[in-house]
Amino acid sequence: MDTKSKGSGMDYWKKIVILLCAGWVTIWVYRSALSPAYPQINASLGGNITDTALGFISTCYFFGYVAMQIPAGFLVDKIGKKKVLIPGFIVFGLAALLISQATNIQMIYIGSVLAGLGCGSFYGSAYSLTSQNIPKEKRSFSTAIVNSGSAVGSGLGLILSSFLVVQLQFPWQTMMYITVALIVVMLIAFIAIIRNNKEDAEFLAQSEAAEAAKITEEAPVVEKEHVSIKKLFSPKMLFAYILYFATCYGYYMTVTWLPNFLGTERGFEGAAIGFSASLVAFASIPGALFFSRLADKYMHKKVQFIVILELLAAAMLLFTVQATNSTFLLISLIMYGFLGKLAVEPIIISWLGENAPKVGIGTTLGVFNFFGMMSSVIAPTLTGSISDATGSKVMGFYISVILLVVGTILFLLANLNKKKSA
Repeated sequence: MDTKSKGSGMDYWKKIVILLCAGWVTIWVYRSALSPAYPQINASLGGNITDTALGFISTCYFFGYVAMQIPAGFLVDKIGKKKVLIPGFIVFGLAALLISQATNIQMIYIGSVLAGLGCGSFYGSAYSLTSQNIPKEKRSFSTAIVNSGSAVGSGLGLILSSFLVVQLQFPWQTMMYITVALIVVMLIAFIAIIRNNKEDAEFLAQSEAAEAAKITEEAPVVEKEHVSIKKLFSPKMLFAYILYFATCYGYYMTVTWLPNFLGTERGFEGAAIGFSASLVAFASIPGALFFSRLADKYMHKKVQFIVILELLAAAMLLFTVQATNSTFLLISLIMYGFLGKLAVEPIIISWLGENAPKVGIGTTLGVFNFFGMMSSVIAPTLTGSISDATGSKVMGFYISVILLVVGTILFLLANLNKKKSA
């Protein structure tokens, strides 16, 4: 089976890993670029915009992103990954341009929804490409590399926005122009690298012929029967969904509001805001790689890993808001990144694969991801509303801590009951 691209010595799957990692970098540069510039956006639009209204920018993006997940997955299966990715990123680029020309907050909202819809094309396409093309023995580590693009992009977006917009006082629209430039590069790469439908079909035919025996062994797992609602929302599964909602809530609240919190409530200035906030993203990369390998080594202790990591992450969020000096605050942020969402997420997904109903695993994963991404719609606006009402975002952090602790306890109890009944 020839896995190399035409005229190139590099394996196709390696190009896919690099391409998808760069895709996440581009998406997350955009996602993290606006929050450090909220004061500048407010000033450019008249100076009377509330924190609730600013937080709603992120909510609009994630509303579009969540809404696109199921349709994009259907379209990937129906018309192919390339035909979904390219139009999606064109919409993404047009949305960033629209935001850069905004004369009022409503235009930013519309652009954010469109950006979410455009980026929503990426998830299903990306992980279809990884599952189809990356060799099984290299898939976990390769997927970790792909996922690390989100952390790199988040860190770069925060640092660039804080340095260029906050410190050097470039117009906040500068970050949107940078995003558009990155999107154009990605579109060229998608066109040049990703196989078209005919080439994909030929590749799949070769793969099926080469791995016929393995496919025969795995075939009974793929059934036409649908998972029942009772199994889909059994206590064990429901509490896993709640735990993931709580995990994502803390992460997306932090991604959206941490730069503003550091600047307005903890005295950080200029590039220091972006650098400090980016520590969460960069610390998550070694955390994800380290704990995923550890959990694979001690496969029967996944629940213990999940519970310990979630409680430690909650503690780090608590320490962040209670820190009395910048050194303690920065250490807490680094540890939250190392122990938080990106570290525990692969272990939760692995646990889910082992414990979900054998029939309808795709549906289970869809519900699981829906619960997690719904938190990204709620957290930014709710935290902004709390800030408007109290004059501080500290309560938003406390809510994240409470959700994490409650979700972890429920998850632990559900798994303890399982062991007792076994």
